[in-house]
Amino acid sequence: MARLEILRLDNNAKETDLVVHVNGKPIDVAAETTLDQLLLQLEITTRHVAVELNLEIVPFENHAKCELHDGDKLEVVTLVGGG
Repeated sequence: MARLEILRLDNNAKETDLVVHVNGKPIDVAAETTLDQLLLQLEITTRHVAVELNLEIVPFENHAKCELHDGDKLEVVTLVGGG
């Protein structure tokens, strides 16, 4: 029996094949997504954010180069002013 393969025509599209957990909620992300990209996806645009990835704090300057992996667990906290 012949095998039929379906080719993807859009080479720029990324498959959603990772699930990360942000503050306990599962979030679907594309392969090769960085922490910086995830924060943008979550509409967190402030520099005043603390991120813990698998129990380790990720410094702000490393967000753009920190690639996420399937099953990663993140805790994201932003600063809120008030008094």
